[in-house]
Parts: sequence; structure tokens; C-alpha cells
Amino acid sequence: MKDCRDISVVVPLYNEAESLPELVAWIDRVARVNNLSYEIIMVDDGSDDESWSVIERLKGEYSDIRAIRFMRNYGKSAALYCGFDMAVGEVVFTMDADLQDSPDEIPEMRRMILEEGYDIVSGWKRKRYDPIGKRWPSKFFNFTARLMSGIKLHDFNCGLKAYRRKVVKSIEVYGEMHRYIPILAKHAGFKRIGEKVVEHHERKYGKSKFGIERMVKGYLDLISVSFMSRFGRSPMYLFGGVGTIMFLVGFISIIWIVVEKLSYGYPLTNQPLFYLSLTTIVLGVVLFLAGFLGEMINRRAPERNKYLIDDTID
Repeated sequence: MKDCRDISVVVPLYNEAESLPELVAWIDRVARVNNLSYEIIMVDDGSDDESWSVIERLKGEYSDIRAIRFMRNYGKSAALYCGFDMAVGEVVFTMDADLQDSPDEIPEMRRMILEEGYDIVSGWKRKRYDPIGKRWPSKFFNFTARLMSGIKLHDFNCGLKAYRRKVVKSIEVYGEMHRYIPILAKHAGFKRIGEKVVEHHERKYGKSKFGIERMVKGYLDLISVSFMSRFGRSPMYLFGGVGTIMFLVGFISIIWIVVEKLSYGYPLTNQPLFYLSLTTIVLGVVLFLAGFLGEMINRRAPERNKYLIDDTID
């Protein structure tokens, strides 16, 4: 592994051949002006243009470039996971390759990490140059993420973020979870999460990879990460709790119907409440068993006693 650097810049990319030379030159200029040792980790997510050839050429011009090339397109989360694994910088940055994120923000975001004690500093593109079809879904998505996570960020999906190195080495990013790294970090115990207004540029080359399917996957992953954050280690608390309540409601309803039958002679099978109560009892039992099975699986998980330790005194 290379020696520690002041910063690592992880750049996931897919078909961004035209923008890469400008991006690398920009990062290099900012690092040199601020006397920062750096590395740029480019992760080619299965591009089918000339991106990898451009990276190979840039490697000959800039010795501080490292790169990974995927055999096929795995998605941004996979690219970030592999980039984080390689990173050796004291502060790790993520940045999109389309030149819409500004490397000029790096020094101040690094200062916020090192001097103000933040674990994460997330960019906030307050003034955006994206089309309205991307801006409004993003606003609604960010509102939902804030509501469910309790993290007061305006722009969860901003590609420009800065992390203390320990953060990226302590979390696992998968699926579409790159949107929710602040939530994953908070769940891991990194609660100092800040925000900085950053400059946003219009796309200069190529076209956006944004699509409606990403929004759908994003919301499904938000539900997943919220569930795992609260109940990942104790699924019985959710399934067992809800199942017990449903069973009790159904059981009490059945008792009530039987009492009415004995007292007033009402026929059991003519009452819709009778069948609804039976259904509630069955669903309650099923949910309780789901929680029980979840606990059994969780107890056998190899990482069940894996905890993040901040410091020790021996």
C-alpha cells in the first residue's frame, strides 16, 4: 500500500473520456497550490468509450493516479466501495467525473474535517444547473431522506463529499447505497456530519446517466437502509412486536365474538369480523415467526460481534 497522503480523490466514472483530462489537471492544480499530497483513484465502471485509454495516458502524465477497471457496469456504489478500499488519504473525497463538481472546494472541506472535527462534510448544490425533471424529484427525495434519517442535509445525493479516512474504512456501500453514505456512517457511530454549499457547473461533455429507474431503486434502498439501521441486529423487535400486537388484537376480537355468540346467539360465521380476526391472528403468528427466524440467522452471522472501536486504554 502506498504511503499516506493528505487527500484521496475517488472518481467513479462511466463513459466520461472527454472530461477526464480537464478534471485531473484541475485536481492537480488545486493540490499543488495548497501544498497537498494527493492521489486520484479512478474507477471505470465498465465504460464502453475511450475512458480507460484516457486513464492510461493520464497515468503517464501524472504519477499520482491509480485506477480500477470493472469488466462490466456494476454501478456507482460498487465503484465507491472499491475506491474506498484503495484510498490511503487522511481525508477522502468523492467527486463525479463530469466536471459538475468543483475541485476548488477541496481545501475548505478538508479544513472542516481536520479543524472543525467533522466526520463527513457533504456538498450542497444550492444553485443547480440540472434540468427541472431531475431537480424536483431530487428535492422530494432529499426531503424524504431527511425525514427518515434525522440527518439535516439538503443534498444527500451530491457527488462531492469529504470523509475522514476512518469513515470510509468502516462502512460497506452496495446497491444504490452511495446516496445514503451519511446514514450508513451515522449508524456506524460517525455522527459529526456537516454540510457546505458548493459550486455546481453545467455538464460540459456527454449526457446525464440519470433515469427514473434510479429514483425507484433509491427509494427502495432508503427503506432498506432505514430498516437495517434500526432493526438490522434485532429483527425480532420489529416483526415480533408487530406480530404480537396483531395476534392479541385478533385473539381479543375472537373472544369478544364468542361472548356475543353465547350471550345473544349471534352466528359466528355470518360476521365479517370473525374472518378478519382469524386473518389477523394468522398474520401475527407469521410475523412473529419471521422475527424469530431473523434472530436465528443473525446469531449465526459471522459479523454479529463486529463492533467499531474508537479508542482503547490497556
